[in-house]
Amino acid sequence: MEDPYLTLGVPRDATPEAIRSAYRKLAKQHHPDLNPGNAKAEEKFKTISAANALLSDPEKRAKFDRGEIDASGQEQAPPSYRHHAEGEPGRRYSRADAANGWGEGDFDDIFGSVFRERRQAGEKLRARGADELYSLTLSFLDAVNGVAQRLTHPDGRTLEVTIPPGIVEGQVLRLRGQGGAGYNDGPAGDALIELHVADHPFYRRDGQDIRMDLPVTLTEAVIGGFVEVPTPRGPVQMRIPERSDTGKELRLRGRGVPAHDGLPAGDLYARLSVVIGTADAALQDFLKDWKPEPAPDPRRDMKERP
Repeated sequence: MEDPYLTLGVPRDATPEAIRSAYRKLAKQHHPDLNPGNAKAEEKFKTISAANALLSDPEKRAKFDRGEIDASGQEQAPPSYRHHAEGEPGRRYSRADAANGWGEGDFDDIFGSVFRERRQAGEKLRARGADELYSLTLSFLDAVNGVAQRLTHPDGRTLEVTIPPGIVEGQVLRLRGQGGAGYNDGPAGDALIELHVADHPFYRRDGQDIRMDLPVTLTEAVIGGFVEVPTPRGPVQMRIPERSDTGKELRLRGRGVPAHDGLPAGDLYARLSVVIGTADAALQDFLKDWKPEPAPDPRRDMKERP
């Protein structure tokens, strides 16, 4: 995993304000809502978010700088001594080889003094608990508007999760301290919740905007008037202009994905679809004698061209 300082493009002595500023700039550039369908941008956004989560936490940043955890937040393993155990007879657990990074001093010098000092200080060895990964599928509307959910751990514990608005497919939420228990009173790990979004019968998401096909009657399309339109946050009245046709697109400002993470609220776009339904005798008789001027040619674009 890439060094978080390199990911955010900041020096190792960067201030919290500089880290926050770099994150916001990159997050806006690569946010999935502003790059719909761009898998590389979505992956980059996840990497940026993970780097910011580590560097914006003073404790984790300090541990990373000391080499105690890696870029993913996992504890670093101590130097390997497997090559000593598998070495030639008489060399196992002997003085270390400087070329392998051990420097001068034998196994006891390196590890024994550490443990002796800790025992003398009455300090217990502590270890952070493991992170736990969960998968949660949200309805389309819950992903757009946000929702409170309750998850159940395999051991029976319950976890209250607040899903913020504007969640995108594959986004991961980190709940600090809600993972596996630590060892010897060490800190608990985190709960990582991978979110998935179910399809909706008629809504489609396009970044911060939402699109839908809106059926209207022939009368509503020709004469115009107000119709009730469902939106993710409840129905609203929208005016249909007179002489509208299938394919005309109307916009409801601010009725898309709510504002979140510095992004403005999106709009809802309704594409009209004229539905004739069952034509009665009066309509049939009228159309027999009706001669529109000019006469439309709905299949004009389907004709073969030379």
